[in-house]
Amino acid sequence: MDPVIKVGILFAPEVTFCLNGKYRHLPSGEIFEGHGSVQIMDGKPHLLFEGQVVDAQWPVLFEPIDYYTASFDLMDVTIGINFHWERKQDQRFKGSLEIINEPGHLTAINVISLEDYLTSVISSEMSPTSSPDLLKAHAVISRSWLLAQIEKGQQLKTKGKYVSSLDGPGERIRWYDREDHLHFDVCADDHCQRYQGITNVTRKAVEEAIEMTRGQVLTYQEKVCDARYSKCCGGISERFENVWEPVKHPYLDMVIDNAEPPAGFDTDLTKETASQQWILGNPPAFCNTRDKVILSQVLKDYDQETFDFYRWEVTLSQQRMQDLLRTRVNVDVGEVLDLIPVERGVSGRLVKLRIKGTKGNMIIGKELEIRKAFSASHLYSAAFVAEKNDLKDGIPQSFTLKGAGWGHGAGLCQIGAAVMGDKGYDYQAILAHYFKGAELTKLY
Repeated sequence: MDPVIKVGILFAPEVTFCLNGKYRHLPSGEIFEGHGSVQIMDGKPHLLFEGQVVDAQWPVLFEPIDYYTASFDLMDVTIGINFHWERKQDQRFKGSLEIINEPGHLTAINVISLEDYLTSVISSEMSPTSSPDLLKAHAVISRSWLLAQIEKGQQLKTKGKYVSSLDGPGERIRWYDREDHLHFDVCADDHCQRYQGITNVTRKAVEEAIEMTRGQVLTYQEKVCDARYSKCCGGISERFENVWEPVKHPYLDMVIDNAEPPAGFDTDLTKETASQQWILGNPPAFCNTRDKVILSQVLKDYDQETFDFYRWEVTLSQQRMQDLLRTRVNVDVGEVLDLIPVERGVSGRLVKLRIKGTKGNMIIGKELEIRKAFSASHLYSAAFVAEKNDLKDGIPQSFTLKGAGWGHGAGLCQIGAAVMGDKGYDYQAILAHYFKGAELTKLY
């Protein structure tokens, strides 16, 4: 039997929904169908259904009478939170609707079978025109990642508070992973896995990939792999511990995203000279493609608002950089004089960056904190070289960041995997390429 999971969908002062089919409200046992909403009133749930007040308590829970035919809609779900394409959508879901009261907002949770969840994830992350082996590879890693997160969440409940920073004098090192998901297994946005219910599900190709890999996961030393993925590694994948907590996963190590090492490049990107040559160059890689047919397999319409991801460039004025540092990561060093790499990971992504200013210096990390610092949403990646422009009295008037890749870069590179699938690699070969030493195991 498929495991059942909880997915955090919507975080807002009010949850507006529509039950398409008969749902049982628990614990009252009353049957409802139609439009409803929940707000907080004096700390208690204020549940309106078709204009009538209904007695309720936390959590507000609706279970479908018929799991297979019923569905519910959630209104104004934010997708792409803090990314350049952030927007709201009305979305439709299978399974149960649970609404809980968390600090500062209500949270709408979808309770659903794991395999039905995966059908939506693969549909949300991939196009049904993708090669069958790309879809199957993604089904395996999405299933593996989810089960690993559930196990990790259970461990955290016994171990206590999750540590997500290593701050010291003049240094702020943070990572973002599990610290904010205490009452559900995963969220529905890119922070975890993109999940948009059955709104965008195209059934046949994805369902076949799910069915043909049902219960299959990646394991390492008999433990389910924390199988990560990102849009584009930039030519070399990153180690887990350089992005998240300092824990080594041997299957999430450096992988050159090519059939063979590119000629003319030093691939030890922990060295500054090598990383600069790599980032400013154009080395061959599976993910180095501008083939729109292949890219459309991985990039949804809103992702295709840019094709500059393997190599990209952003210019920030001095004032803009100061504003972003203050508002995004609460750093004020005065006028910014320089951005100095302190530590790079194996993909060239910055693990630590020193921001030198007229008021002092601050070291920040890890990669997502650095990406937040220089964009109103997120930079495409932390693999960049900073160039100073137009010095006046020793102060740069702007900085140009020239970068590589899109996302954290650990694990499977979605664009690289799409190219591999197009080249005829089967899903086992795709998985073996990105997750060295991991085994394909049927768990159920």
